[in-house]
Amino acid sequence: MGRKRRTFTDKFKAKVAIEAIQGVKTLSELASEHGVHPNQISDWKKQLLAKAPDLFSSGKSRPGKTEEELTAPLYEEIGRLKMDIKWLEKKL
Repeated sequence: MGRKRRTFTDKFKAKVAIEAIQGVKTLSELASEHGVHPNQISDWKKQLLAKAPDLFSSGKSRPGKTEEELTAPLYEEIGRLKMDIKWLEKKL
């Protein structure tokens, strides 16, 4: 029977990654202090650095819908309404 896989909280990962970025201690020192493998700390550090710019984005840089994507459903609705009007005119 193997060892149970450990899970770490996001808060713990962030704390360790920030310590690694600060560079006060080496990865080996941090690993022995926190009881994780140095490669794991390195991965957490890379993830933090990759996602850090997204934390401060205001959402303006997100690609919006094109004009065609916005108007297509409206034209479909207009077509349905025109068909309804024609059907009602025939019934009268």
